Amino acid sequence: MTAQPLHFDGPGGDRPRRVPPMPERTPQALRLAIQEHAPHLLPDFEAHWRRAIADTFDLTPVPAFMRLWWTQYAIARDPCLEAHLRDLEARAGKSEDPKESAALLAEYSRLRHRAAGVEPGR
Repeated sequence: MTAQPLHFDGPGGDRPRRVPPMPERTPQALRLAIQEHAPHLLPDFEAHWRRAIADTFDLTPVPAFMRLWWTQYAIARDPCLEAHLRDLEARAGKSEDPKESAALLAEYSRLRHRAAGVEPGR
């Protein structure tokens, strides 16, 4: 992994912070990154791996597994993004205005999609 990317706090924030770069796109590299930078995800990652992949000869579920956990780690490595997504979800759930809820969930979805697309080293 190379130099850590620079991010800014919150939407429109101006305080720089370091976010660990994404690992190589392999289960082992992702597991090591989770262990080091987002250990709260590790028990669920390992349980999901054992349940879906570990004892099977069918590798069909591996891409879906990697996409899910790649996205989870991309979010968890950035505490500000993780908090922002939780806030969007909570506000959407409490809103009584359908348009506001839809807009909040659209932003939530856009940010998750962007996290899923982060390349290794970024």
